[in-house]
Amino acid sequence: MARGGRRYPLVIYREVINRWWPYVLVLGVFLAVLAWPIYKDPLGQAQPWRWQWLLGLGGITMLFAMFLLAMRGMAYVQVFPSHVRLVTPFLRLNISHKRLRRSTTTEMRALFPPEKMRGWKRDVIAPLGGRTALVLELNGWPASPELMRIFLSHFFFKDKTPHFVILVNDWMRFSTELESLRRGDGAARPTPPRSLNQSILSRLPRKDS
Repeated sequence: MARGGRRYPLVIYREVINRWWPYVLVLGVFLAVLAWPIYKDPLGQAQPWRWQWLLGLGGITMLFAMFLLAMRGMAYVQVFPSHVRLVTPFLRLNISHKRLRRSTTTEMRALFPPEKMRGWKRDVIAPLGGRTALVLELNGWPASPELMRIFLSHFFFKDKTPHFVILVNDWMRFSTELESLRRGDGAARPTPPRSLNQSILSRLPRKDS
């Protein structure tokens, strides 16, 4: 299998998770703490399932928060000689270089103007507005767009055309690596032509010294 390049963490995926995992953790702690007064209540002593399920739900919620925290490092993009690999904990895509029409760079605020957004979307994109993203324009989707929009953030898509918006910390290195491996994909190294003199001399018999 061809060796891939560096793994670049997906900034958008990390930022979205950073926004939600603390709230999930607080909710889990709240549910677990709420089980204590029910446990001390006489009704809770007579019917322990009342506090047990609440404590269990709180524990599961806290574990899910920890899972979200760990998921931040599971989302990345990586370039291979034949394709670009886009990976999240629930989705893995191989985007063939033949499908990639071109890549362009632009600021996130140009793709997703913060003033046109509301709620958590504006909160996520506002601090990232000045960051440079790569837009991979494709000849066609590598998978069902409906499925991809379920597992990928809204900020991976600027419109309904086949493409991906990729935001990584070192966009210049990623862009250089992408173009370098694309140019080298499947290209055989040409054999240097021999000169006419070399061709003639190679046919002459050699004399033993």
